[in-house]
Amino acid sequence: MCSHHPHDHPPLRPHPEPTDDVARVTRRRVAGAGSGLLIASALGATAGAVEPGTAWGAGTRPRVGATRRSRITRGTTLVHADLHNHTLLSDGDGDPAQAFVSMRSAGLDVAALTDHATLSDSVLGEVLAGILPPEYKQVAGITPGDFARTARLADRADRDGRFTAIRGFEWSEPLLGHVNVWFSEHYIDVVQAGVMQPLLDWLRREPGLVLDGGAGALAGFNHPGREPGRFQEFRYDARVRARVVSLELFNREDDYLFEGYREDGRSSPLVACLNGGWRTGILGVTDEHGTDWGFPEGKGRTGLWVKEHSRAGVKEAMRARRFFATRTSGLRVDATATSGGRTVRMGGRLRHDRGPVRLRLDLARGAEWRGRRLQVQVLRPGTVVPEVADVVDFEVGPVVELSVPVRAHEGDWMLLRIADPTQLNATPGPAGHPGNRLGIAYTSPWWIDPR
Repeated sequence: MCSHHPHDHPPLRPHPEPTDDVARVTRRRVAGAGSGLLIASALGATAGAVEPGTAWGAGTRPRVGATRRSRITRGTTLVHADLHNHTLLSDGDGDPAQAFVSMRSAGLDVAALTDHATLSDSVLGEVLAGILPPEYKQVAGITPGDFARTARLADRADRDGRFTAIRGFEWSEPLLGHVNVWFSEHYIDVVQAGVMQPLLDWLRREPGLVLDGGAGALAGFNHPGREPGRFQEFRYDARVRARVVSLELFNREDDYLFEGYREDGRSSPLVACLNGGWRTGILGVTDEHGTDWGFPEGKGRTGLWVKEHSRAGVKEAMRARRFFATRTSGLRVDATATSGGRTVRMGGRLRHDRGPVRLRLDLARGAEWRGRRLQVQVLRPGTVVPEVADVVDFEVGPVVELSVPVRAHEGDWMLLRIADPTQLNATPGPAGHPGNRLGIAYTSPWWIDPR
């Protein structure tokens, strides 16, 4: 029996010490002292302070985990990403000038800053943020100046082929839910509370002289079900389906597969989202609000399979849903489905009516995981929680192969959940459901289209 414990990982490099006293200022410390002037001074003093290469010398990035090449597909390379992080610009503790440095030092290849956009997308918001106590920012979120500053920091950190830094924002409606947006020229706050349509319309709109827009951006549903409105029950708009690309199932240490099921009798967010028409990939994020971006083990993160390591390459992989969610650094997951002689990677469309689908799973995380006993669960549409078409135990090492009977009329999606059968999911669903085992990773779905 394998003695390896799921939290026994090679130690990561200690977090680098801040380079000056200003970098040690956090919102909670300042709020406790009641000094709005101190935090304003700190942000001003460090604006633009990060210069290329200041903390990124040779050997600073941990080399743990699996190799970056898939054993079952070709033409892409694995990059490790965290696409959801916060700073002092909204309700986080850390100086934004240190965030990309920290994430690259932690071994991430792709990172995004996504501070909250709530009330301050205006000149008035900029003025109020400058005169009110720092606690105001926790409620009001970013201002146009903050958004511009995040772009400058991302541009300075971005290095094609080495590190991809992305500016984003988190549209934050306190009852409906939060939505991340990446690759946009502008941002939008909660202009009309209680409804999703203004955001969905903004995602379609080309920027103009009078109104800005988010055409060309990508978006994703965050910590689904944490807020009671659940995005107006995942209000669907077919016009932006191609650009709403993700659903977070790992956020911080939490698995959202059964969020709300035990407490409120609600359906699985996964079922509600995918059955509602959205074709989202599955994301894992840290949703970091502290000062150690990228370093905590056990928080969500994402593996992206990119054709090139650049912003364009990351965006293409996200649009293709060619990514997986995990809570383990350095994990490699790739998966394919074959029907009628055609093989499709996770995130793709599988032409299939009925009969067996052959699935292949490549999972690895270096020598210390070889022989570890895990379980792959094939999830299919259900009315309240996912149906489980098959459960297969395996030992990490060879490529895992299985054949599953699939009928297209029973639902248009399928994905794999990898679990540790010896440990429990802290947020369980129905008694006896395989999803009650601890989740290790999720693939993005395949979309089953009848021939």
